[in-house]
Amino acid sequence: MLGLITGRRGMVAGAILLAIGIALPFIPGVYVLFSVGLVCFALVAVAFDLLLGFTGLLSFGHALFWGGAGYVATILIGREGWTSFPAALLAGVAYAFVVSLVVGALTVRRSGIYFAMVTLAIAEIQYFMAYQLSDLTGGENGTQISTRGSLFSRAIDAHMGLSLENDHVYYYVVLAIAALCVAFAIRVVSSPFGAVLAAMRENEQRARSIGYHTNHFKLAAFVMSGTLAGLAGVLFAVGNRLSGLDGVDWHTSGAIVMMTILGGIGTIFGPIVGAGLFQSLEYFVSKTALGDKTNLVMGVVFAIVILAARRGIVGELLYRTFAPKRRLVEDEDHPHRLEAG
Repeated sequence: MLGLITGRRGMVAGAILLAIGIALPFIPGVYVLFSVGLVCFALVAVAFDLLLGFTGLLSFGHALFWGGAGYVATILIGREGWTSFPAALLAGVAYAFVVSLVVGALTVRRSGIYFAMVTLAIAEIQYFMAYQLSDLTGGENGTQISTRGSLFSRAIDAHMGLSLENDHVYYYVVLAIAALCVAFAIRVVSSPFGAVLAAMRENEQRARSIGYHTNHFKLAAFVMSGTLAGLAGVLFAVGNRLSGLDGVDWHTSGAIVMMTILGGIGTIFGPIVGAGLFQSLEYFVSKTALGDKTNLVMGVVFAIVILAARRGIVGELLYRTFAPKRRLVEDEDHPHRLEAG
């Protein structure tokens, strides 16, 4: 697959992105919490790329997993008094897994705009539930937490373990988790399972005709994508000590789609670049004299990128660098015509 960076090139690209991630909090003008958010959005964009880029299913409801899992973790920490970060993380991820399994079972038999609209509708149900169940979620105020808990703590002594109150410590924990998840995503799409997904994306009927149960593969991809999105949502919510309605709003789902398209669908590393561009524009432009026109500036930049690189930033670079060169040759049967050779 042209779009996926594998082998030595993939290792180099991954090492470069990891080095940037390690240095990110120390770049002048970059706050640690901004870095946390950027890494979390990069992870959810990679999760979304597993679904869109390698299965061809466009979901407009990934805020369902991102925001829902974040609510679960913050409610358990803030209202139930959980102090173990891994326990709250696993609870949020389990929620995303179960919801993605149920939603996937209901939606994978559909495709195209129907699939997108059904996922959007289900995500909106969760949004209104979060808004109406204010006693549990905090409604418009969201659910705030005063602590992020600790890592490696023991049940008999909650004060043992690595405290995550320091922003730098928390950031590098998030970065390590995100790096492992990206490595997992690359392994998945490079495996025979990923080859089947690619075949389905190109021609689902042919894949079905040779014996593959395509709905089972689509469901597995949907569950993996939703679960990773939930993981990213928990890391983001706990990092900011807040879960709010914006996390389950359809605008968040749209932003995830845009990040993936900007970077390059089906490239894994492309959505990371797209998330970095999206978050950086939103953050830094808002602090300039054009702060009240941030959306306008972002729209212009997005339009330029899409017009200049219709495969996304990384996708276009890969295509121009590694695509086989094609030349025009004379058609023997029709000498007056030229064909690609």
